Amino acid sequence: MTAQGWTGKPAPYNQGAEKLRMPTLIVTLPDGLPTATSICSTVLTDDARTVTEHATTALSLLPDPAGGEIVAVVPVSQLSWHRLDLPKGTLDRGLFQDGSPTRLRAVLEGLIEDRLLDEPELLHFSIEPEARPGAPVWVLVCGRAWLNGWLQALEQVGRPVARIVPESEPLLPDSGKPAALCFTGTPDDPWVIWSALTGVNVLPASAETVSVIASAVGASASVEVTSEPAVATLAERFFPGSVVLQTGPQRAVAAAQSQWDLAQFDLLRSRRARVRKRMSSWTDSLLRAAQWRPARWAAAVLIVVNLLGLQAWSWKEQALLNAKRAAVRDILIATFPDIRVVVDAPLQMTRSLADLQRQSGVASGADMESMLGRFQALAPEIPAPAAIEFVAGELRLKFPAAPAADWANVNARFQTFGYSVQLRGDNLVVKQEKSL
Repeated sequence: MTAQGWTGKPAPYNQGAEKLRMPTLIVTLPDGLPTATSICSTVLTDDARTVTEHATTALSLLPDPAGGEIVAVVPVSQLSWHRLDLPKGTLDRGLFQDGSPTRLRAVLEGLIEDRLLDEPELLHFSIEPEARPGAPVWVLVCGRAWLNGWLQALEQVGRPVARIVPESEPLLPDSGKPAALCFTGTPDDPWVIWSALTGVNVLPASAETVSVIASAVGASASVEVTSEPAVATLAERFFPGSVVLQTGPQRAVAAAQSQWDLAQFDLLRSRRARVRKRMSSWTDSLLRAAQWRPARWAAAVLIVVNLLGLQAWSWKEQALLNAKRAAVRDILIATFPDIRVVVDAPLQMTRSLADLQRQSGVASGADMESMLGRFQALAPEIPAPAAIEFVAGELRLKFPAAPAADWANVNARFQTFGYSVQLRGDNLVVKQEKSL
């Protein structure tokens, strides 16, 4: 089997959809199990409204969406739909919080087992998006081995799937969408897909079947009738003037806009792994792909400009700091010519000033008399000390026992005048803080 060529003209998609930010590859999964030569119907879209390219190609030759996401579409032939009333409290903790998936799947198996032809452990379940507690919910069922096989096959060829959506879905009560009737297939094997509030039904498009559906639909304006070109004549026979042509690729683009995501329960962890792998692929594309070269250069230039700006700002601040230090040194040398080596200008100036005050007989703030005067004025609530000691600019007051006082408040008062107070056991140490 050989792959068909890509079409050159994009086909319009007439339904409203939000614009995607990146290219999207939509792969409609075939009914059979995957092999290297399995043929898939693929669609590339850049804006979620138009078909950029489409083809049927082998699994090993799938195109690369260039860093975009890959959406897998599950055909209606692989799906069954069931409306369930879940027990009260089943959804109160959310679908995928700790421990909830296992309990929720067990509840679903118990409720739906009698409706299934296969054993529940052979099937994959998915619940409608934004399911509300206390309201009936739609449950989608498909073969677990078939779905897992296709997801693994796509991952092995470097096309990990970001989302899994159904080809058709039942209407939700508050969706605001009309019921949908879609004719598909070939003139020799036509089918009709009927999507409504009651579910999704896939029926042979025989004259009898379509007559019954047409009678049920009647002239209702809330029904949207679409048809693939190959069976449009049959659709027009029963719904004249109301049929909208929609090709298979356009239907795939419409399906990709679904809010459903079948990656639930046991597929939730693998979906996270696929997302991480897709992000890794996107990062590698960002770093290596040619189309991102202008962005890489712009980012590099921006980083260099910022680094140069920070360096220039650092040089300016350093120059201002050096100028202030030089001014302090000049003041020190001009005021005290005897100082030849400047190590700590503020401290040297403080000591030199204190020496001048002592030599001239003027009391400085570092003298014992000044400290005692300040202590008496600022801490009148502290009793008289038993002994006084003055050593190396520190006034040490000794008490028989540690005096009771609000030391935080006392220290704050002393700091206002440039002193610090510390209680060391029974001794109170007062000293002048370093100042210019």
